[in-house]
Amino acid sequence: MKTEDFSFTLPPELVAQTPVAGRRDQSRMMVLDRTGQTIAHHRFLDLPSFLRAGDVLVLNTSKVLPARLYGKKIKTGGRVECLLLHVVRADTWEVLLGGSRIRPGVCIDFSSPGVALFGTVGEHVTPETWEVQFSVQGGAFDALLERIGHTPLPPYITQHGMEEDELRQRYQTIYATQRGSVAAPTAGLHFTPELLNAIRDAGVDVRDVTLHVGVGTFAPVKVDDTAKHQMHAEHASVPQSTADAVNRARTDGRRVFAVGTTTARTLESFMRDGVLHAGKHWTNLFITPGYRFQCIDGLITNFHLPRSTLLMLVAAFAGREFVLRAYEEAVRERYRFYSFGDAMLIV
Repeated sequence: MKTEDFSFTLPPELVAQTPVAGRRDQSRMMVLDRTGQTIAHHRFLDLPSFLRAGDVLVLNTSKVLPARLYGKKIKTGGRVECLLLHVVRADTWEVLLGGSRIRPGVCIDFSSPGVALFGTVGEHVTPETWEVQFSVQGGAFDALLERIGHTPLPPYITQHGMEEDELRQRYQTIYATQRGSVAAPTAGLHFTPELLNAIRDAGVDVRDVTLHVGVGTFAPVKVDDTAKHQMHAEHASVPQSTADAVNRARTDGRRVFAVGTTTARTLESFMRDGVLHAGKHWTNLFITPGYRFQCIDGLITNFHLPRSTLLMLVAAFAGREFVLRAYEEAVRERYRFYSFGDAMLIV
């Protein structure tokens, strides 16, 4: 398909710059029924009424790192922005670098008062990413990162008005436990402890997987033909308890809901011969219309960027024309879009 087939027009004022005021579950939720091709409007706190006892709800427990670092070249003083992606080996990370004349051997000072942190640029890992070897004085890298790192908000969120401590809390799901993401699995931002408890009390089996969000999830599609887009690999894992719960549900004819496109990709990546397998591995699964879903029966997601891999996955699950019609209605109804935006439930 053509990348342009996943375009839509979005007024800039509908791009959410801040989380919904009040409780997370006060956000709006558009409900798409694939069978009836109907669209309805609700609040996220209504989610339990769309779930049944015996359903399995799967969450992505990845936790966002304070993965953005600001530094300057030691020789020239030129500014450098660094986005950590994942560890390559001890003290060395694959990163995205912003700045002029980046080349192997460039030394960068990321230090701040009381923290001495330096990086040396190595070779390209991909055409967009680099290896950087870090040198730390005065503590372990992870501890220093917590002190001087910044929340890696998407570039379209420019007027949030929040301090770093608040950002770290709001740009994080309440169930995040596994450090490693450079962007939040944003469909989960709508959950509160009270809502999750209500879902469990209704007899829904809540399980978890982990996919550490990296370049693969948010990298733009730069080719005209979607078949030519290559996803960057991201690390994912499925616990045995989750695999067992999902496989029992599928055998019994009960439904499996994925919270977020990252969860959906994880579940689909670990399916073989109709069975969900536990384990850990890298996945670069790219889901577009025509893909035959093996695992999930329902999807909770946000409203995504035009021409993005996330929108393509949603279109694969619900149908491109239906999804684009829903997006047109979302614009008319003034839904909030993207990471801090409103939610969509597809059944």
